[in-house]
Amino acid sequence: MLAISRSGDLLNSLSQASRHNNIDILEGDIVLLTKEAETLSRELSGRFRRIDILINNAGIVIPKPFRELSDIENELVIETNFVSPMRLIRIILPLLRRGSHVVNIGSMGGVQGSAKYPGLSVYSSAKAALSVLTESLASEFNGTGIHFNCLSLGSVQTEMLETAFPGYKAPIGAGEMAGFVSWFALNGQKFFNGKVLPVSVANP
Repeated sequence: MLAISRSGDLLNSLSQASRHNNIDILEGDIVLLTKEAETLSRELSGRFRRIDILINNAGIVIPKPFRELSDIENELVIETNFVSPMRLIRIILPLLRRGSHVVNIGSMGGVQGSAKYPGLSVYSSAKAALSVLTESLASEFNGTGIHFNCLSLGSVQTEMLETAFPGYKAPIGAGEMAGFVSWFALNGQKFFNGKVLPVSVANP
């Protein structure tokens, strides 16, 4: 298992809390790492002969009215929530095999017809793009045994939710959702491929 995060402290805590000794960590910003595609590809190929599961969980929200977002802020939101996951999938393609499962973590904000909220226009649009990418890749790689699914999460108690909706308390904790995502990553491809699945009891 390889965990990638901007936070070295978070990675070290994860490694120490694990009961297993097979967790590798890589500290870095996923936006910057995926821009150096050849370097990251060599790094991953040197550690793994194949990748069974990829969970694209990177995300950022900048809750501002659309007219107030700067170009830099727009680019950061789109790069983090859509472009970097897309790049990472492309980078690891040579390591994916029959039975591999790519799980993209989307948002209810990116689901057509769901409730939309002021200040989250670009974030929701980026997550919608991730959903369509999931469906498209499942079609493109049909017959290879590689599966692509997207979990569109509703309210989960995280720092990002607190940033977007200060004071709001979600009915689902981060640990609970992590358990479900872990189960789905291991088993979901037996039942789904190319699906965008709402996982929500509240939104927000």
